[in-house]
Amino acid sequence: MKVWLFLMGAILSEVVATSALKASDGFSRLWPSLLTAGGYMVAFYLLSQTLRHIPVGIAYALWSGIGIVLISLIAWLLYGQKLDLPAIVGMGLIIAGVAVINLFSNSAAH
Repeated sequence: MKVWLFLMGAILSEVVATSALKASDGFSRLWPSLLTAGGYMVAFYLLSQTLRHIPVGIAYALWSGIGIVLISLIAWLLYGQKLDLPAIVGMGLIIAGVAVINLFSNSAAH
């Protein structure tokens, strides 16, 4: 169970870091820049701990899939990014893929 908390922590840290990266305005603003650097450091540390127990392909599929959906939602809420129907359908397919991996794959650590 702890490994899944590490993975979720890694994903959330990466999402915070990426959101702060947008706010850093090309690293020209101090606090968002520091949050970006710190968030990525935490994310990669937690991901490295995750990879001790979950295969890299599975961990990365979950990391990137969940991260894409969360970043897109944050960009929509905070930055006014438009999400058209193909984008929403694509994210739905990503969510379905993550569910299939977690529910049916023997490759994922359960």
